[in-house]
Amino acid sequence: MAQAEILARAAELIRAGRLVAFPTETVYGLGANALDAAAVERIFTVKRRPRQSPLIVHVDSIAMARGLAREWPAAAGRLAERYWPGPLTLIVRKQPIIPDIVTGGIDTVGLRMPSHPLALALIRAAGVPIAAPSANPFTQLSPTTAAHVRQLLGDAVDLVLDGGPSSVGIESTVLSLAGPEPLLLRPGVIPLPEIEALIGPVKIAESAAAGPHASPGMHPRHYRPRTPLVLLSATDAAPSGHGAWLRLGREMPAEPAAYAARLYAELHRLDTQAFDWIAVENPPDTPEWAGVRDRLKRAAGR
Repeated sequence: MAQAEILARAAELIRAGRLVAFPTETVYGLGANALDAAAVERIFTVKRRPRQSPLIVHVDSIAMARGLAREWPAAAGRLAERYWPGPLTLIVRKQPIIPDIVTGGIDTVGLRMPSHPLALALIRAAGVPIAAPSANPFTQLSPTTAAHVRQLLGDAVDLVLDGGPSSVGIESTVLSLAGPEPLLLRPGVIPLPEIEALIGPVKIAESAAAGPHASPGMHPRHYRPRTPLVLLSATDAAPSGHGAWLRLGREMPAEPAAYAARLYAELHRLDTQAFDWIAVENPPDTPEWAGVRDRLKRAAGR
């Protein structure tokens, strides 16, 4: 089947309330019509995701985002103009048209315009915003290829669009603009000082408490391979048993963007090899590495 036919079929499935996994530059998403509560319910069921964990809504334009937002602060405009399409999610007050199941019952919604051309084409062909968390069981390792999605979810997905490996490789930065001051809820590949240069000081959120979360990715245990993952310094001894090391500048790149792009793919590969452990050298504690460090800390949580 030609790509255009596959895309048309995917858009038809989205409009019919079905699930389509699709590529973004961050990770592959499990998508449903964001305006259809019953369709979104299927996402939670397939992922075994708690209802208090909200979903990001993917849009094809700033205009579509503004139509879903009850408020669109000036900071949202500056950030969207600079980083969209791209790996930045903005939390704003939502319009009632967004069902409560999308947002964990709270009055805000996360909006993102992805840069992957197939993701944008799907949203445009479907004609609706698409709610999509990562296409994997809740708290498990996120997929960065179509093959990962098939391995993780099998035939629970109605269609998987294959757009090649994700280029960014970890989930988006999530920034809330719904309160009195900007709040970083989840770091990504965009360094915080770069964001602050555009909109001023940004507060960093503390760990999520019980109840509805303001953003996806705030669970203390997340992004986990099946194999136990341990964080070590370069001088630490390896754990006992049979395992694999991922060290900076050796098995993994020493540059943060390249590291992020490879991280999940490498963990998926190692997870198939019956190791007792995967040891990862802790990256530097600098703004450029914040997103990678966050994913590794949560992946090592047990």
